[in-house]
Amino acid sequence: MDRRKFLARVAALGCSAAASPLVTPVALAQAPWDTRLVVIILRGAMDGLDVFRPVGDPDYASLRPTLRQGTIDLTGFFGMNAALSPLMPLWQAGQMGAAHAVSTPYRDKRSHFDGQDILEAGRPGIIGSSNDGWLNRMLQTIPGITAETAFAIGRDQQLIMSGDAPAARWSPESELTLSPQAERLLALVHEADPMFKNASAQAIEIAQSIAMTAASDAEGADMMMADPMMAAVNTNKEHVQLAEFAAARLRGDTRIASFSVSGWDTHLNQKGGIKNALRRLSDTILTLRAGLGPVWDNTAVLCLTEFGRTAAENGTKGTDHGTGGAMIYGGGALNGGRVLGDWPGLAEANLYNRRDLMPTRDVRAYPAWVMHDLLGISRRAIEQSVFPGLEMGSNPGIVA
Repeated sequence: MDRRKFLARVAALGCSAAASPLVTPVALAQAPWDTRLVVIILRGAMDGLDVFRPVGDPDYASLRPTLRQGTIDLTGFFGMNAALSPLMPLWQAGQMGAAHAVSTPYRDKRSHFDGQDILEAGRPGIIGSSNDGWLNRMLQTIPGITAETAFAIGRDQQLIMSGDAPAARWSPESELTLSPQAERLLALVHEADPMFKNASAQAIEIAQSIAMTAASDAEGADMMMADPMMAAVNTNKEHVQLAEFAAARLRGDTRIASFSVSGWDTHLNQKGGIKNALRRLSDTILTLRAGLGPVWDNTAVLCLTEFGRTAAENGTKGTDHGTGGAMIYGGGALNGGRVLGDWPGLAEANLYNRRDLMPTRDVRAYPAWVMHDLLGISRRAIEQSVFPGLEMGSNPGIVA
């Protein structure tokens, strides 16, 4: 293998810490605690009003004439889109819930790219100029953090895990197998060249991590096969592979994982589009649960989106970019079976700009309280460093 071919192969594997927008990366990091935190970004602006439906609101039916069929009752006031029915046992067990009428501080322009920048940077006013994300800043508040070797492919990377704290990346299409002889040869050939020496060292670390993950995956496969809730999950899909890899790492030293599930931009024919997206999310959460086994009891899963969608459906049976939305959460470490938040109502006078669900709480407050109560991060560190300018407010009791 000559240097040019080697570097091309390494670059394809993500040794430059890049990730293609067409291939979803997983970011992971170790931390000195026993609980696990998984953050899933729902790219495309999930319609929280269609996922957790306020059927008890007197204005809901007129705003959603075609987008309210197939509802599972949850609380009498809120119902759940039937596409999430595979997760109903988690709701009943208190291991899944939602927070409604939430948003980031982003307002009015409703751009996916800007909204996702704000969501992942965790700071208002940071659009296209931030070089770090809130998960990475959280890691910077903790001494002794080390990177977990992982992979990425392509040109871009998740902002949420970028920053000065060590973290690693992986993508499901990455492959690199190096024998001990090849590892030694690479080290010898590139010893005198710092650029190639560093690339070689990273490639060797990647290859070793693949072998470790493969062994852990075998353990996870046995647990998933034994879990009856996995019967309906299509395990050949990329989102399931992401969850399987994350679960394998989280069973070991990894404590923080972040990745995304896309497909939430539902301007037309929303009923079918959101059904498919919810199925992907359901598969992902069920795979995490099965793959984590007993570790699930110490795990928090937070599913966040850049903004909500309009209160009223549009003329093409979809919804447009809005403001207030919902956050989905799960895991044995959290208090589920509830829809958290202060409901503002859907009367026109109660809507934001008379078109969107009015946010009544900053969505960042929920991961902030998870960090505080589950991971032991101080309120001062969260409000000043992790989410600068955030007022966490009262404790919503999201942590069990």
